[in-house]
Order: sequence, then C-alpha cells, then structure tokens
Amino acid sequence: MNTSISTFGELKASGYQPKSIKSELRDNLISNIQAGRPSFPGMHGYEHTVIPQLERAILSKHNINLLGLRGQGKTRIARLMVNLLDEYIPYIAGSEMNDDPFQPISRFARDLMAEKGDNTPIAWLHRNDRFAEKLATPDVTVADLIGDIDPIKAASLKLSYADDRVIHFGMIPRANRCIFVINELPDLQARIQVALFNMLEEGDVQIRGFKLRLPLDVHFVFTANPEDYTNRGSIVTPLKDRIGSQILTHYAPNIHIAKQITQQETEQLDQRLCKVHVPELAKDILEQIAFEARDSEYIDHKSGVSARMSITAYENLVSTAERRGLLNHEKETTVRYSDLLGVIPSMIGKMELVYEGEQEGSAVVAEHLIQKATKTLFLTSFPKIEKLKKEDQETAYDEVLQWFIDADSFELLDEGSEKAHAKALMAIKPLQKLVQTYCPKVPKEDLAFHMEFVLWALAEFKQLSKKRTAAGLSFNDMYDSFLTGL
Repeated sequence: MNTSISTFGELKASGYQPKSIKSELRDNLISNIQAGRPSFPGMHGYEHTVIPQLERAILSKHNINLLGLRGQGKTRIARLMVNLLDEYIPYIAGSEMNDDPFQPISRFARDLMAEKGDNTPIAWLHRNDRFAEKLATPDVTVADLIGDIDPIKAASLKLSYADDRVIHFGMIPRANRCIFVINELPDLQARIQVALFNMLEEGDVQIRGFKLRLPLDVHFVFTANPEDYTNRGSIVTPLKDRIGSQILTHYAPNIHIAKQITQQETEQLDQRLCKVHVPELAKDILEQIAFEARDSEYIDHKSGVSARMSITAYENLVSTAERRGLLNHEKETTVRYSDLLGVIPSMIGKMELVYEGEQEGSAVVAEHLIQKATKTLFLTSFPKIEKLKKEDQETAYDEVLQWFIDADSFELLDEGSEKAHAKALMAIKPLQKLVQTYCPKVPKEDLAFHMEFVLWALAEFKQLSKKRTAAGLSFNDMYDSFLTGL
C-alpha cells in the first residue's frame, strides 16, 4: 500500500478496500498456507497440535483463549499473530481509536470527517503498533479496560456530564483495529469479566450511564492457567461462551524439541570473552532435569515447570564454565559435569513445591532432580547396574571400580584449568575405554565430559562414593569410604 497517501480523497482514489482485523488475519493466513510459509515460527513441538487448532480458529474468525501451564509459550503465540496483519493500515490522523476512514466510530473522527470530507488527513499504522496487552490482576478496573467519565476533561472543555465527549476511553477502545491480549484471565474479578460481554459480541460500550454504540474491531486473545480455575479465580461461564475457540497448550514432548526451544532462546550467549563449548550430553541433561521435575513427587504438577527453567539453567551452566575460564585466563573452555551444580539457583525459583518438597528444601530437591536425570540418561547408553550380583559375575564396570580400589584418592577441582581437568580424567584408562566402547561416536572435545558423567552416575548407583572437598569433588571406592567413616 502507498503510505504516502495523506488525505481521505487520495485513499478513495487509490482503490483501497478496508477489511476487519479478523479478515486481515484470515486472508494473510490463507496466503501463508498456500505458499507453505510458517505462520508461527519458533513454536517448536506445536506443529501437529496447537498450530493447526490456531489456524482453524483464525480461519473461523474466532476470539481465542489459550489454556495451559506456565512457560508454554501462550503470550509468544499471541505476539506472533501480529505478523498475520497487513503491514500498514490507514486511519484518521489524530484519532485515539485508530478510526477507519471508511467507517469512523469515534465522535472526534465523525466530526472531522463531516468538517473536512475528502480533505480529512490520513496517517498510517504499522502492524507492530497494533498489539495491546494487559496482565489481569485483581486491581484492574472497568475504567482501565473500557473507560470512565473524566471530570477534568468536562471542566476544561466546559461540557456537561450528559455529553459523551467527557468520556476517557480505556485500553480496549484505544486498541480498535488491533490484537488485544488479556493474560491470566481468571485473575480478573467476575464483575470485570462481565463488563467484557457486550464488547465481545454486541459492540456496545456502557460507561457511567452512557450507552454508546461503538462497533469496535478488535481481535481478542486470552491466556489462562488451568490451576487458576480452582486456586485464584475462574472464567465466568457467559464469557467462556462468547470466546470462539479454547486451545490447550503443552510442554515439549521430548528432549530433542526441548533443546531446540532452549537453543532458540539462548542464542545471544555466543557473545562471550571466553568461548564455552557445551557438549550435547550437557544439553540433554538440562532438558531431562525439567522432564524429571514435571514428574517429581516434590513438585506441584498443577503448577507445572516452565520452559524458562531450562533456558535460565542453560545460561547459568555456560556462565559457570565462563567464570572458571576467566579465573584461569583461558580463551576457550568446556562445560564440566560438576558445573551442573551451578544451575541450582536458576532452578529453585521456578519450582512450586508440595509439602514434602518444602520439608526437603528447594536446593535439595534441585540436587535430587540432577541425580535422577543423571541416572535416567546413563541407562540409555550404558549397561544396567544390578544392585545384587553373584560373586564371580563380571560387569562392564569392574575395571573402572578396580582402578579406584587401587588408587589412593581421586579429586576433580572446581576451578582447575582445562588441561589439568582433562589430564586427571584421562589418567583413568579403564574409564576412557568404557566410554569409547559404549559411546563410540563421542567427539574428542566431549570425551572428558562423558567420563565425568559416568563417574557421577556410578556414584548415584552406589558403585563409587562422591564427597565434597574444600576445592572440589573426590571419588573413591565404596569400601574405602566405609573404612574412612569408621
């Protein structure tokens, strides 16, 4: 569209045809589908579940309620809808309601059109400016969303309260021809939800005795958390009835997709003074921790575990390695398995603990999740460790365990240099052989991480003892640990 057009007459002469916002969304979605372009890029794991439902709702011109646990990308979906709008639309210059020149609805726009006709000034609104968002909190009022009488305006314009020009419109009328998102809808008081009824269907705006016919052109998107229906509030039934489609969101179904989401949200981490290499196994462990958390008996399942936990944990993991590299004046370093302990602060604030979890403590629960993730992933690549075995029965781990029996002690330093850390691990030849036997495709730069991973797993399966020292972690055979305890 030619955005140099500045008057209504020029706009009519150009052949411009106005469309409702729901028609814009529908038409541009159809173009994307026919051209094979994704309408919601970056929403990994939703390709066969949520996105088809969204597209059907948009094709049906429905207002939408996205229902799901925290950290499932509900607000992100709403913001991506802006890309389905036309790049620019014309509106009457100076209008606070983005009035369509062909169908003005505000008193200001109608008066201006009556006065200037084809010379009415036109301005252009970019699609990025056609998104409005409000977090529903208990203190939100009808005046905030819809509007109220403004006594200052009445006094300054010398108008009586019977004149509709004394009304100060709220966020929704000002979002005319825009996408309007209300996050956490159940947190709105019931009487505020009732005030939305007419706006969703009839287009009436009722403010302090004024009943204005304002056929607002707004596409509503609501978000809600299922736990809100019981814990904090509910969506009143008539309002749910007026929302065209309710779509359930979900977490990533597997580690591969979860890694894609985390990688997408942490791409800026590449800009660091000390280059940090993150083995694929480390990324798998972080995502597995989130999966373990969602099944944990210590965590409230109704609250969920946000994808943000994996994202912030990844950031902390890289920062833990970067800090050590800076201390050792290294330009490059690799994440170590012990660096996982550095992600605990980014986990404990994102878990809603049940009573048993509160008794254990959030830090202990976080360590427990790391341990469970370690054991789960270990068994996907290495042989199962039997709790009881026959006296003469051989296992894949015998040589490694014998090495620790023969060794006086083995310690990995938290702040040790990259070379010292790798040298210490490579000295355990049976461990290196074990990893290369069961993980033959491990890149050379990831070998030390996998070896440390096996040590942690053997400790979790009670084959080795693991103890915190002043400068790091020590690993010993269980018999030596028992004698030391005595």
